[in-house]
Amino acid sequence: NIIFFFISIFIFIFSIGPEKETISLIGVGIIWTLLLLSSTLSLGKFYQEDFENGNLLIMHLNGFSFGLISILKTVSHFIFVQIPFLLSIPIACILLNISNEKLIYLLTSFAIGSLILSCLGSISSSMNLMNQRNFLLGSVIVMIFSIPVIIFSVGIINMEEDFNSLI
Repeated sequence: NIIFFFISIFIFIFSIGPEKETISLIGVGIIWTLLLLSSTLSLGKFYQEDFENGNLLIMHLNGFSFGLISILKTVSHFIFVQIPFLLSIPIACILLNISNEKLIYLLTSFAIGSLILSCLGSISSSMNLMNQRNFLLGSVIVMIFSIPVIIFSVGIINMEEDFNSLI
């Protein structure tokens, strides 16, 4: 996922051109879009392997509720997928010529928004458990419901004066 993230950043840089002002102007939107796409790539078979092996049923029979199982899997997705992205954002900001002030806001908004993306991904992956052919439905649901996360996150990062300008 991290390799896909950085290759996509390089593709954006080469397609936009060498103008640093243009790249830094739209860099936050590029980073959030690529974080969403990279995070969605890892959600394809989030529950599927445990469901096919019967591990979900065994955990449920051992006394864990399905809600607790989904919370634990969501936290593990956050730790093992989103935290590496959080650590790679400063490198991406250097590549896209994003200021340090925006970097702090980007890290803060991603720390909150990535947990929301993990929760949305958990919902869509659980919907696709019985679906053997097409995982597109879950990805579309994650994309649609993550639009407000991206709008508010980019709005916070690109604000001019203070948080009251968002209201």
